[in-house]
Amino acid sequence: MKVHTHFDAIGTIPNAVLTIGTFDGVHVGHQKIIQRLNQEAEKVGGESVLFTFFPHPRMVLSPENHGLKLLQTQAEKIAKLERMGLKHLIIYPFTTSFAATSATDFVRTFLVEKLHVHTIIVGYDHQFGKNREGSLEHLQEMALSLPFQVIEIPAHEIDEVNVSSTKIRNAILGGDVETANTYLNEPFEFTGKVVHGKALGRTIGFPTANIEIEDPLKIHPGEGVYAVAVRLENGELHQGMMNIGNRPTVDDTKRCKMEVFIFDFNRSIYNERITVYLLKYHRKEHPFDSIESLKVQLQADEKDIRDFMRLAEFPQ
Repeated sequence: MKVHTHFDAIGTIPNAVLTIGTFDGVHVGHQKIIQRLNQEAEKVGGESVLFTFFPHPRMVLSPENHGLKLLQTQAEKIAKLERMGLKHLIIYPFTTSFAATSATDFVRTFLVEKLHVHTIIVGYDHQFGKNREGSLEHLQEMALSLPFQVIEIPAHEIDEVNVSSTKIRNAILGGDVETANTYLNEPFEFTGKVVHGKALGRTIGFPTANIEIEDPLKIHPGEGVYAVAVRLENGELHQGMMNIGNRPTVDDTKRCKMEVFIFDFNRSIYNERITVYLLKYHRKEHPFDSIESLKVQLQADEKDIRDFMRLAEFPQ
């Protein structure tokens, strides 16, 4: 897959079959559209193209109160789209001046004159351009006089999956990672750097890797204990359990922290970047009367999560 961040340097894309959107998460609804792009591109001897934007439009149009956290970093989105077989990803800088571009000017200038698009594929309710004035009907009308065709993803194909990026964000914030993973068609993941903590877990037999997520736009899962898989920098994949919260039994700072206990693992990985895949929400975080009570609970958590892992599907 080719990733284009400078529009004028794209060159010629033969018989470009294109769709437009932010595609945060590349969820199962997005995946249907990408699959259709690839199918139609193959039919016409062309190449599939996603025209997307960064930053997310809401962050530009409502900079003071968008409150938006993203399901994916740019690197995660690129990797997932490449796995799906997309040929070209155009990441166009979304600015206030670009937001003022009318739907007609966007299609004519960017898609027709510069990209020479062959086919545009959109969902029945897709909107784009200034004030979201562009629509399926708008594209169909323009196609009568311009050299491209329009293909609609019908309502029943989009609605049957009943999914949106917003629903997935809410599920993740609420700890419902199983629903989120179903909608994403793979485990929700985040990558962060292993940093030094207080090493209290080591004293009770549960040494943890404290993680700092590097991308400030990445959504953080809700507080609680999770079953996870962990990929190290060297590619190794391990089982483990993660706690997200302020650790009320051992910490009075009230700062939310992420820490992972990797099963059957005893190497130092400080300063390494690791990726954590959330597989299942296990329980809420809550305070204990003593460190010993906490240890007993962690032992029970580990047993339950190891039992779950015997049947769990792991990321590839």
